[in-house]
Amino acid sequence: MSVLSRSLMVAAFAVAVALSPAVQAQDGVRIGFVNTDRLLSEAAPAKAAQAKLEREFSQREKELDAAAKALQAASDQFERNAVTMSDGDRAAAQRRLVEQDRDFQRKRRAFQEDLDARKQQELQQLLDRANQVVVQVAERERYDAIFQDAVYINPRLDITDKVLSALNGGK
Repeated sequence: MSVLSRSLMVAAFAVAVALSPAVQAQDGVRIGFVNTDRLLSEAAPAKAAQAKLEREFSQREKELDAAAKALQAASDQFERNAVTMSDGDRAAAQRRLVEQDRDFQRKRRAFQEDLDARKQQELQQLLDRANQVVVQVAERERYDAIFQDAVYINPRLDITDKVLSALNGGK
């Protein structure tokens, strides 16, 4: 089932529940909404995870930047000197440049794969913690349903600030 069809099904269910006479007859049916994007950008643990990743990968990123500059300098030098080189020297210099570029591309791909894997790991930890906090808020305040994805949500149902406060160490 696609995310869109699942979201539409959940939204349809929420509307059906909210509009059903049996539910309206009961007191206190409480529905809330949490904006996951806001949690991922504003929560202190999200900011801490981002800073941790930056510290963890900054040295490798600097090394890649230096390698890119060295490759560019070597390429520029080759272009300036190519017309005065013998055929053999020119071919050898081209091979070195190609090998240097391959090595750089390989290191860049490895860096990006490692960074993506670590980002995914940190994101999953953050989402797990956020979901725990959402459940705690829902149980403490006796919500019947909390949605994280919706096509439209009335702002009065948004409990993102409460979840952010709890994630950031408040209650």
